[in-house]
Amino acid sequence: MPMRIALIVSVALGLLLAACTTPATAKKPPPAPAYDTRPEVRAFADEMAARHGWDARWVLLQLRGAKLQPMAQRLMMPAPPGQPKNWAAYRDRFVEPQRIAAGAAFWQAHAEALARAEARYGVPAEVIVGIVGVETFYGRVMGRYRALDVLATLAFDFPTGRSDRSAYFRDELEQLLLLARHEDVGPASLTGSFAGAIGLPQFMPGSINRYAVDFDGDGHIDLTASAEDAIGSIAHFLAQHGWRSGMPATFDVTPPDDAAQRAKLLAPDIVPSFDAAAFTAAGAVLSPAGQAHDGLMALVSVDNGGAPPSFVAGTVNFFVLTRYNRSSYYARAVLDLGAAVKAAR
Repeated sequence: MPMRIALIVSVALGLLLAACTTPATAKKPPPAPAYDTRPEVRAFADEMAARHGWDARWVLLQLRGAKLQPMAQRLMMPAPPGQPKNWAAYRDRFVEPQRIAAGAAFWQAHAEALARAEARYGVPAEVIVGIVGVETFYGRVMGRYRALDVLATLAFDFPTGRSDRSAYFRDELEQLLLLARHEDVGPASLTGSFAGAIGLPQFMPGSINRYAVDFDGDGHIDLTASAEDAIGSIAHFLAQHGWRSGMPATFDVTPPDDAAQRAKLLAPDIVPSFDAAAFTAAGAVLSPAGQAHDGLMALVSVDNGGAPPSFVAGTVNFFVLTRYNRSSYYARAVLDLGAAVKAAR
């Protein structure tokens, strides 16, 4: 025991000595230069000012306050290889009792706006409710990053190690400044996700400028504080991308047993490419409603880990949902959550 105690004391003294000496000898990395001083940012400001007839000094003044956001860089990197995709596990993250209850409360509180959006744009209330629930848990998780910091970081300091999307984020940074000017707010006051998505529906600034609507009639668009604006904007987005009123998004289907015929139906991925007759000719078995559908459909597959995949026949409306988020898992979760909330009401 005495030898063990002596060893512990020796190690502790060594750690104490290291802690005392490290700050004096270690060098901190130099601070990142202010964005408004960098040549590429100044060129961005000049180009943007020329496009919109602004003073470039105003653009630089806004960017002077932007701060490098390392978390945005880290979260932008692809996830490391891990477990295979599992639709059942993905679904369970969203279609669960607390989120369903919150969705029912959201629907109850905003029933008039949801009904008005459905009447105007043809998008069912349960689809809108499903999107808000999957995106932000009905406003509980909207993100607290300053959009100005995130978008400046990803526009001018996009992380290496994955495909470069800095051009996309430069455009979104421009759209953020346009939004701020239009709504007469400081760009630094707008907060959202690590990628710059804002508000209850998690619209990127460009989507706000193109598709958001003033659905509460107050003369402003506020997707964070106004649930009515968020509801109307989601419905308008889907309508603008081709949502068809009264059309189901999916039909039940059993895929062909023949591997070649199944591969043929899966080849276009989520793009509706086959009518009901083509499904039947390939050996797929559609539900009666699917057999009666007179439009094109896609055979949509989602993986279930080590279990066999699950399939639905996705219509044009399913494809429209994937324009909101380019994932068949996402679209199915939206539909299932919306249906669960509707049933709970």
